[in-house]
Amino acid sequence: MKRLAPQTGVGLSLRAGDQLLVVDPTGGQVSDLFCVNAEDDGEWLSSGRTIDYAETIYFTTGHQLFSNRSRPMLTIIEDTCGRHDFLLTPCSQQTFDLLYPELEGADHPSCHENLAKALAPFGVEPDRIGTTLNIFMNVWTDPDGTLHIDPPTSVAGSRFVVRAEMDLHLGLTACSAEKSNGGVCKPIDYAVSDAAV
Repeated sequence: MKRLAPQTGVGLSLRAGDQLLVVDPTGGQVSDLFCVNAEDDGEWLSSGRTIDYAETIYFTTGHQLFSNRSRPMLTIIEDTCGRHDFLLTPCSQQTFDLLYPELEGADHPSCHENLAKALAPFGVEPDRIGTTLNIFMNVWTDPDGTLHIDPPTSVAGSRFVVRAEMDLHLGLTACSAEKSNGGVCKPIDYAVSDAAV
């Protein structure tokens, strides 16, 4: 098991069949995930396609996550939390400038920046990074569509496991937005299990 320090990210290569385990070691921490086809980064994780095909905005064990080309990229095979978000984009410097007026102009770590750095060695441009699967993020809506972000419901040891359905380049973060993490950014643990094991 490896650990992402708060407000950092990592880039990973997964082969089809590999499993990625994401663990919230202390509870209440979000982890952003984005991936592209390892052979063609013009194929990328699509929130819109996935929501279309699953007919839900809440994803858990058994759901597949689709690409912009309508092909399965990941399958959720274990989920002990049950609440994740696939609506919101990764936080960026602009997020903090626009939504956190008290931080406007101040340099702030962000998931978009961390994902961009993590995926750059694979040739993925920052503008390729779209809506992320925000593991453990607690987003819900009023009947009128108003969005709310509450502290994650994950507890220490909450697990989320996906299986790669194609060869992938994947970025993973320990989310940098304090509001998404109950006010305090914390670490995320992860491990990759080889398809051959």
